[in-house]
Formats: sequence, C-alpha cells, structure tokens
Amino acid sequence: MKWTLPIFLGLAIMLPGCQLIGGMMANARRNSTHQVQAEYEGLGGKSFAVLVSADRAIQGEHPGLVEHLTDRITERLSAASNKPCPSGVVPTGDVLQYQSRHPDWPSKPYDKLAEELGGVQRLLLVEVSEYRLNEPGNAYEWDGAATGSVRVVEVDSGSLDTFAFDKLVTVVYPGKKGVTSDQISRSAMTSMLALRFIDRASWNFYEHEEPVEPEY
Repeated sequence: MKWTLPIFLGLAIMLPGCQLIGGMMANARRNSTHQVQAEYEGLGGKSFAVLVSADRAIQGEHPGLVEHLTDRITERLSAASNKPCPSGVVPTGDVLQYQSRHPDWPSKPYDKLAEELGGVQRLLLVEVSEYRLNEPGNAYEWDGAATGSVRVVEVDSGSLDTFAFDKLVTVVYPGKKGVTSDQISRSAMTSMLALRFIDRASWNFYEHEEPVEPEY
C-alpha cells in the first residue's frame, strides 16, 4: 500500500507529457509530405495537348473556368522538372483558339483532332461535370465541390477506341459545414476549389510531393 500514492502521482505527472508528445507527433504527420509516383507515365517523351470542356451552365456560372484550368494544367504537365518529362506541348493560347474556331471539336475523331493540333501524340481530355460553390438551395454557406473526368488518348498507339488513362477526380472546399462569405470570399472559394481540382487532375502524370494526411 505504501507504493500506491507515489505510483499514482508518477502517472499523473507523466500523462500530460505523453499527450503533448502525441499531439506533436500528430501535427508533424499532418505537416509532413511523401513522394508519390506518377499513376500514368505515358506522357514521358511524348507531345501532348490539354483540352478542357464544361457544359454551358457551368461556364455561365463560372466564366473563365475552362481557360484557367487549361492554362494551369498545361503549365503543370509541361514543367521541365517533371518525371517523366514530355517532349512537347501545344500552348494554352493555341488550344483555346482552336476550340473557339472549332466548337465541334468534341465530336471529331481523336486522330483528326490530334492532327489539327499539330500532330500531338497524346490528347489529355478534362471534362468538368460539376463545379459549384454552394449546395443547391443554400446560398448562405459555402460547400464547394468540383468533379471531372481526366482521360488520355494515345494517338500514336493506334488504339483510339479506348482511353489509356481514365479517372474521375472529385474535390471539395472548404470541407466543413458552417463556413460563410463573412469568413471566405467568393473569389477565394473559386481559387481554392480550382487549385484542388488542378492538383488532383495533374498529379496523376508526374512524380510529386503529397501530404501524408491530405486534406483533399
């Protein structure tokens, strides 16, 4: 019985320290990153073009979204430091000009489309199916979500009937309830939601750093 009190006091002293260390380890894990390999490496040594599409309702609600996504995804995928590294890219301005002059481009055969874009070997098609900042019927709280398909056509493979890469990307922001325009502006909402979508759409194609415990 003489040992009961000292042992109890010892535990009482030790527990806060254990909690502190546990909290520090959790914070360190949340803030740490790790290397992630490309899910699709077929852009390496190949030329490509990024074509983004969205329906009229999305473009009407978010003008400039298609242009922004095209520019940023193209920029990410054409970086010289990427592993694997592509051999060439159609500049964003040329792609957007082509889409403007050929509104029927989504219905064109992929080999014809690639030829008219300079004979690229890969077509990277991003189709945005959802892009919203609020839940329908609740304009007061932010509840952003963006969804789209990311697909690759290997034009030089001769297999134009199937996609060499096909993935659905979905991101949300801010990812919690009760956030209003008093806390986050509309422009900040749009920027952050787009950034998360760009990250998830682009990261599939090159080696990159991701948080160990990602928020999205």
